[in-house]
Amino acid sequence: MHGIGTLFRGGYCFLKASRERLKSEEDTNRFKNSRNWGAIPLGHAVLTSAGRLSFQGIIHVAGISMWWRASEKSIRDSVRNALILASDHKYQSVALPLIGAGTGGGSEENVLEFMKDELASCEFAGTVIIVCYSPTTTN
Repeated sequence: MHGIGTLFRGGYCFLKASRERLKSEEDTNRFKNSRNWGAIPLGHAVLTSAGRLSFQGIIHVAGISMWWRASEKSIRDSVRNALILASDHKYQSVALPLIGAGTGGGSEENVLEFMKDELASCEFAGTVIIVCYSPTTTN
């Protein structure tokens, strides 16, 4: 592995801007290829177009079960399978959210530990950035 980074706070701005860009995307085909996959098995990953975003693609993982819960295995499998896809497509870098934290019920600390441990055993040659969502409050 080439590098692992953890991005706090700034990642929220990136994610929000990306979400808005995806929502405003006029090309209705942007996620058409994701429908071909149907339900993604737990821990697996699929690649779709990035639409108008300035990225080569979006890797979607199934990190939480149908009961909206993540496990150590689903988190580790999701990380490993996402990096396999990134390697297969010769990506130089990937940004991963805390898979299974929040809605998935995992604590940020445990999820981060599982992900870093799994990343250490993966053979991805590029840079990995772990994006930790940290909402800011405004008054």
